Amino acid sequence: MSFRSALYVGSVMHRRLRPRVHRFRYRAFWLLLDLDEVPHLARRLRWFSHNSFNLFSLHDADHGDGSATPLRLQVEQRLSAAGIDIDGGMVRLFCMPRTLDYGFNPLSVFFCHHADGTLAAMLYEVHNTFGERHSYLIPVGMQSEVLRQSCRKTLYVSPFLEMDMRYEFRVTAPSDRVVIGIVASAADKPVITACLAGQRKDLNDRALLAIFLAIPAITAKVMLAIHWEALRLWLKGLRPHPRPARSDPSVALALDSSLDGD
Repeated sequence: MSFRSALYVGSVMHRRLRPRVHRFRYRAFWLLLDLDEVPHLARRLRWFSHNSFNLFSLHDADHGDGSATPLRLQVEQRLSAAGIDIDGGMVRLFCMPRTLDYGFNPLSVFFCHHADGTLAAMLYEVHNTFGERHSYLIPVGMQSEVLRQSCRKTLYVSPFLEMDMRYEFRVTAPSDRVVIGIVASAADKPVITACLAGQRKDLNDRALLAIFLAIPAITAKVMLAIHWEALRLWLKGLRPHPRPARSDPSVALALDSSLDGD
């Protein structure tokens, strides 16, 4: 049996432009999970589970509002609140899975499709190292090979980035390859660019075991890398911006009505 879900293997690159130049690149991989397929994947794959321990797993509480509510239902509720009806279309989650029950995703992306397969909306879910997350829901207007969208920054992420910023997303939707580029700008000037890119592989036990041996404990490495790069920035003379108090820390997933799409 073949799945619409897939494995993507590639790299993550970050480049800071000001006030100090800083750049890094790491190997990485992600799963693209059709949320309707997840129960079947968990039954058919030895090395993947849903809401339970395994080599790799998807835990619903790692995304959305952190509750036991199924992720697809959460996404549909968010879409409905924004006046978007996908009429049963696919919802695909692009993320790093938990590895040996440890998970952290700086960015997870939900691709929300109409019943005819066209994109209806993008849900960019950003996580910080303080246990907070915020999702940016942006409707998709004109269909194009490369999707361009933008929104105002809401969540405090890196201590070395100010809050008054905008994100610009440039996305090549998953097919044989996926590319997600982000530019964070302040005062209309780019401060940092980031890009993740991966090549598609079939999602099966052999591929999962191979990627675990090639890039083991990836989510733990991501967390370590975040702190290592923060130390390097501090040594270059950058100092943290104050972390603002959240207006309602219990609300993990919020729809930002100021978002706009291109």
